[in-house]
Amino acid sequence: MKTQQIFLIVIIIATIISIWVITQKQVVLGLDLKGGVRVMLEAQTSKDVPEIKPDIMESFQAAMEKRVNALGVAESVVQPVGEKRLMIELPGFNDPEKAKEYIGKTAKLEFKELVKTDDGKIEWVDSGVTGKDLKKAMVGADATTGAWKINFEMNAEGAKKFQKLTKKLIGKPLGIFFNGEEISAPTVQAVISQGGEITGDFSHEDAKNMVDLLNAGALPVSAEIIEENTVGPSLGEDSLNKSWYAGMLGLAIVALFMLGYYRLPGFVADIALVLYALFTFAIFMAIPVTLTLAGIAGFILSIGMAVDANILIFERTKEEIKLGRTLYTAIETGFDRAFTSIFDSNVTTLISCSILFALGTGMVKGFALTLAIGVIVSMFTAITVTKTLLHIFCGAGYIQKPWLFGVKQSEISETKKFEETKPRRAKMGVLDKKDNKSDR
Repeated sequence: MKTQQIFLIVIIIATIISIWVITQKQVVLGLDLKGGVRVMLEAQTSKDVPEIKPDIMESFQAAMEKRVNALGVAESVVQPVGEKRLMIELPGFNDPEKAKEYIGKTAKLEFKELVKTDDGKIEWVDSGVTGKDLKKAMVGADATTGAWKINFEMNAEGAKKFQKLTKKLIGKPLGIFFNGEEISAPTVQAVISQGGEITGDFSHEDAKNMVDLLNAGALPVSAEIIEENTVGPSLGEDSLNKSWYAGMLGLAIVALFMLGYYRLPGFVADIALVLYALFTFAIFMAIPVTLTLAGIAGFILSIGMAVDANILIFERTKEEIKLGRTLYTAIETGFDRAFTSIFDSNVTTLISCSILFALGTGMVKGFALTLAIGVIVSMFTAITVTKTLLHIFCGAGYIQKPWLFGVKQSEISETKKFEETKPRRAKMGVLDKKDNKSDR
């Protein structure tokens, strides 16, 4: 089986798989295209945390991811920015006040005991039992009054500590504090170990938010919201429509230019560009890649790079045709001579993308990722798809015409052909008598 036939089979299989992926998957849209809330949090130092170290930020990010996941927002993003900041994106979430209230709370649950000081004053003292000792929390309702309450269950270590505490406080109040505020102070009636309940003047929403926060875990540090942005769904839809229009318009203009200037190779390049767009979007959906405005910009830029590779190949091919080579030889030589330039330019682009992805944030990462994927796919389509289709078309004798490649018959020089091929023929020892005479 010829190489072109193998490549053609690979192209057909890749096309079928890409169509299947696109029909089965959905495009994941970022906040700027879907609408939603973006919040920037900054970890704050305190008496307990005098310095924001990397391990604290890792715990901070993990706790915040749990908290955001509890909101049930699809494609949410929690990523570090600098040394002590986290950027949180909630696509499709259009309640900024609820987001700020939920994200910004430290969610610190404390159980405290009542102690009388030497001067007769009453104050609350930490007991050592906190929200970290919880296994889980659940929303419940009082069987008699119907009032909302919070049921909680302790983990193994917490059960031991809570048992010891309640045994000590039988007949005395147990203070329950959430984020430094007293929720309730029930009198301990019996020894409790596995769990209990927190009552208060709760609405169902308040109880649910507290349960979600407790189950997600307290933040290891206090955090302050230093930046917030809200993108409405209508604005996001408008951005998506304009991005789609810009991409299709750019692709159409490039396709018309290639067809008009390079004729048959341009037509082949247009087919390769359509397949390029198909393969690239299939990869975006399969990974999946969250598309943002910056990501779409990276994709559109990679279209230009794909065309650039075709232009280098076609110009090299035209030079070979002008030297009098056959179309098959001109195509092979044109691809071989253009490959080094294409490879070098794409590798340098990929290196830049790697640096941007490693050091950038949010939109910069999206731009770098989509551009890198586009560059890799463009190399495949420019070198494999374009070359295979050109050979297939040129295999038909009735289209083996130089003008179909943008070369006039008058530009094909027999002298150039002879001068170019003579050193090679001389090296091979096949100079004929006519050649020898011409050299005298």
